[in-house]
Amino acid sequence: MKTKFELEYTLNTSPGILYSRLSTPEGLSEWFADNVNLKRGKYNFFWEGASQVATVIQKKTNKYIRFRWDDEDEDDPFFEFRISTQELTGDVALLITDFAEEDEKDDAIDLWDTQISELKHAIGL
Repeated sequence: MKTKFELEYTLNTSPGILYSRLSTPEGLSEWFADNVNLKRGKYNFFWEGASQVATVIQKKTNKYIRFRWDDEDEDDPFFEFRISTQELTGDVALLITDFAEEDEKDDAIDLWDTQISELKHAIGL
């Protein structure tokens, strides 16, 4: 059974720039996968010969986007990118919600850390 976990990363960028990297095939191809295309509402992600399809199940421009892997057989697993702006400082944080088996959680967190390093590089941070 997969359990939910959440991660938070502070990024020195605007919500609009960040959202475009989280929600468009071009933006996601810069850091999340080797290539991404969008056909008939389905995001096709490609990594080193493997591929996986996801559907956007909820989104609000410059705030959040939630995907569900089409091949998941769980009741409601998803992964979500949520953008939060601190009112006092203006700092922008990326909150990631994902699910993993308990014995795979540390590997999943390490993978997200690596992916976010790629995202920071793509944004120029």
